[in-house]
Amino acid sequence: MTKMDFSIHCQSCSFSHLCLPVSLNDNELESLDDIIERKKPLQKHDVLFSEDTPFKSLFAVRSGSFKSVIRTEDGQEQVVGFHLPGDLIGFDSLDAQTHQSSAIALETSMVCELPYHMLDEMAERFPKLRKQIMSFMSSDIQQKHELMMLLNKRKAEERLLYFLTHLSQRYAERGFSEKQFNLTITRNEIGNYLGLTIETISRLLTRFQKEKLITVDGKLIEILEYDLMLAKSKGLHHELMQQLTC
Repeated sequence: MTKMDFSIHCQSCSFSHLCLPVSLNDNELESLDDIIERKKPLQKHDVLFSEDTPFKSLFAVRSGSFKSVIRTEDGQEQVVGFHLPGDLIGFDSLDAQTHQSSAIALETSMVCELPYHMLDEMAERFPKLRKQIMSFMSSDIQQKHELMMLLNKRKAEERLLYFLTHLSQRYAERGFSEKQFNLTITRNEIGNYLGLTIETISRLLTRFQKEKLITVDGKLIEILEYDLMLAKSKGLHHELMQQLTC
């Protein structure tokens, strides 16, 4: 199946501002568009690429969502990331030239494939594109640092509050509602990612509802008190309450 079967182009993609330099001119965008392969839709649980397979391309999420997982020595699955439209997947594979994790669709999803050798050659000609690639790599490293701090330093409730507020922020960046969104991620996957049991995730979600921070209706989450949730996720709840009562 050729890429013409999925004829949306970078210029008309509503998420191109997230994965491409906004300052590229029309000719540069057309050159980049020529190397991108639009892949057929993946269904829930389909594997985009598998751990330890050769690295050939980066993938931009066009619609839907994915999780990145690695297999531990005892065969258990560890969730190490979630990807939304506009995200680029595969940067952790550049050094070893093999995929360091597996990317699995969480729902019906579509991606654009960017063959890396062609992208790298193009980045030599377009400094703005190289700068954007470096920016993505830096952001990928920063997210891993944040996850490490989250798991090592924060309490269970702070981990989950951080996850929800960060997810809200990511949806807002994509033009979606930051107050109300569907979780394509299961509670078990959230717990796996945050180092918490599914029982703890369920208990905390129930508690957050009682505290009127959120409402939960199946997979639908509504954020009621974003600022308070963000403060509590950083351990700054008491400072914020003092400011509100002054």
